[in-house]
Amino acid sequence: MSIYVFVYGTLRAGEINDLARAAARRSLPAPRLAGRGTVRGTLYDFGDWPGLLPDGRGRDIVGDVYEAGEAGAGEALLALMDEIEEIDPAGGSCFLRRRVRVWVEPPAGGGVAAGFLDCFYYPIDPAWTAEAVATPATDWIAYRRGRDGATGGDEATGQDEAPRSAGRPPP
Repeated sequence: MSIYVFVYGTLRAGEINDLARAAARRSLPAPRLAGRGTVRGTLYDFGDWPGLLPDGRGRDIVGDVYEAGEAGAGEALLALMDEIEEIDPAGGSCFLRRRVRVWVEPPAGGGVAAGFLDCFYYPIDPAWTAEAVATPATDWIAYRRGRDGATGGDEATGQDEAPRSAGRPPP
């Protein structure tokens, strides 16, 4: 059975911890883009990276869903993600590895069928929210570009022009 991951910040394509590039540096199989997904919550700005605090009443936070592979390859990719996110099994980490059910919209010309997938993801520990600024953003990349003066999306809110959760059925 395939392992899926939802990434919403620096692990997204083109960002500083791009998951596919990180996998290639470790000679791991490239994760396959399954589609775009959303998780409800609030994005926090820690400067160079975001944190997602899950909240069922929050905004639909945009991210990408990747198929990490079957057991061995998928577990190796999760171990790499744990390292990037500095997961400490003893506790005290800013990020936590958790599971979430994500509505996925496949990319044009491929991916999985639209629907729910159970994914691993890395939300922040609520204890760390005092270290960052809560944002109204729904997309880290658009928000970061607007904050840093680049173009892409609505620079004030970090939201794309069209909501990505339109038509999403409830879980």
